[in-house]
This record gives sequence, structure tokens and C-alpha cells, in this order.
Amino acid sequence: MSNKANVNTNSAAKNAAIHAANINGQDAIALLVADHREVSEMFKQFEELSDRAKASKQKLVEKICNSLIAHTQIEEEIFYPAVREQVKDADDMVDEAVVEHQAAKDLIKQLQEMDPDEDLYDAKVKVLGEEIEHHVKEEEEEMFKQAKKSGLDLMALGQEMAQRKQEILSTL
Repeated sequence: MSNKANVNTNSAAKNAAIHAANINGQDAIALLVADHREVSEMFKQFEELSDRAKASKQKLVEKICNSLIAHTQIEEEIFYPAVREQVKDADDMVDEAVVEHQAAKDLIKQLQEMDPDEDLYDAKVKVLGEEIEHHVKEEEEEMFKQAKKSGLDLMALGQEMAQRKQEILSTL
């Protein structure tokens, strides 16, 4: 299902945006919220595509999957460990987020192995979107608020996460 030229173009655009965020000093939570809004918009775009727009659907799902892969990886490698360390009683909240990530990764893997004309393709994209929407709501309403109050150096985390995200996207 991969179209390397398209992915490389998408990655180049993402890399430029990440580089700009680094220069502007975007904090970790701002970076993650920007990712949330971007992927939410892509899910909305998918819903608006007609059943005959198979190639467009496939390209959009590839972008969604790549964005989610990079996003979940920087959260799991950098953000969640920092939250665990700094936020009191964060273990259950972070554990739940990791489990939600795994469910999303399972659907992402299935979608990457499918063609848009296969049974359940659209349903799997819809369920992925719903799972992500739920996950985002919990992060933004609970985890991010606690992280802000905890004294985490969100600017330093943001720079580290943006650099790691750039590395990840360059490999997808």
C-alpha cells in the first residue's frame, strides 16, 4: 500500500513544519495538540470522500497512519516516561494511554495491509478515528493538564520530541 514518492513528499513537508516548530520553541503539549488537530482533520477529510475515491482514500489513510505512528512513538519514548517520572500517581493514566496506543497500532497495521476496496476498510478507518478521538480527549483533559502543573520542562521536551519525530518520519 505504500507510495514512496508520495510519502517522501509528505515527510518533507512534515519535516519542514517540525523544523519550524523547533525554531519557534514549541512546547511538548503544543506539539502534541497540533498533531491531534491535524489527524482529526484528516479523519474528517476521509469521511467526506466518496466510495469511488479509492486512490484518495488510500493516500489519506497512509498519511493518517504515518502521522499516528510518529505521534505514538514520540509519546511512548519521550513524553510518557517524563509524565510518569514527574506527575504524581500518573502510572494508571499512562498505562491506559499505552494500551490505547496498542489498539490503534493494531488497526494501523491492518489498514496498511489492506486495499480501500476490501471489506471493512472504511469501517476500520472509522473505528480508528473514534479510538483516537477518545484517546485525545483523555490526554488533553487529564494528562496534559497534570503535566502542565507538574513542573515538567515542556520546552525542552518539545524540542526533543520534534527532533525525534523528524527522525521517525524520515524513515516512513
